[in-house]
Amino acid sequence: MIIDCHCHAGSGDGLTGPWDTAAPLAKYLRRATAAGIRRTALLAAFHSNYAVANREVAQIVASRPDRFYGFAFVNSERDRGRIEAMVRRAVVNYGFRGIKVHRHDARITREVCEVAQQFNLPVMYDVMGEVPVCELLAEEYPAVNFIIPHLGSFSDDWRAQTALTDHLVRHPNIFTDTSGVRRFDLLEQAVRRAGARKILFGSDGPWLHPGVELAKIRALKLSPADERLVLGQNFLRLISRVATGSPSRSVPGKEPQLEVGFSQGSRGDPWLTG
Repeated sequence: MIIDCHCHAGSGDGLTGPWDTAAPLAKYLRRATAAGIRRTALLAAFHSNYAVANREVAQIVASRPDRFYGFAFVNSERDRGRIEAMVRRAVVNYGFRGIKVHRHDARITREVCEVAQQFNLPVMYDVMGEVPVCELLAEEYPAVNFIIPHLGSFSDDWRAQTALTDHLVRHPNIFTDTSGVRRFDLLEQAVRRAGARKILFGSDGPWLHPGVELAKIRALKLSPADERLVLGQNFLRLISRVATGSPSRSVPGKEPQLEVGFSQGSRGDPWLTG
């Protein structure tokens, strides 16, 4: 079974670019189905209030629980002090299986890592090229698995991507996904040095074509066993330890909002750097 570990969904509220305006799934689903991708992990679009954005993603996941997984998006600075409540709701009520943090919003914090540890959740953290933090994450939180997407840099920083490969080799809890990696030789090197168990297939849909991203995995010419790891088994292993507590599935649209409101502020392009 092929699983895409990285796809955005729902509405943003920033209107500064696709990343915080809308992540519609209709074209993505047609393309993913044609490519043989059976399941997808969904993350919110950028938003000024991730409690709202996560609730929208939860509605999408609930509409097709056989097709979608959900990750809880948090802003580690703006959501400071309420991350445990947000993640608890996402895990217990929505059935989400991980946390997403992006340095475009704010750098990751201990609060995020400790909540991830509490619920045994993997953390997908886009470091935007700031790869040295992986050393701190790996050593301070050895029980937390971190997925660093784009081999560490969506903006094609080969220095960051090469450096991340070193972390993949040295740290058992540092992983990466393949989304948006354009320098194929670096992806091939990461698989050769770190092993297929450290690499997850992701597309960064709906903005990137999942079939095109999947073609990179086929081009690696992995053994059947290694290809199965990259295309789904690694992801399933990382989400298998999630501590869900006592699930009380509620209808996302009927839940009270966490009492907080924020202004969006100025937002640049999260893919121009890092």
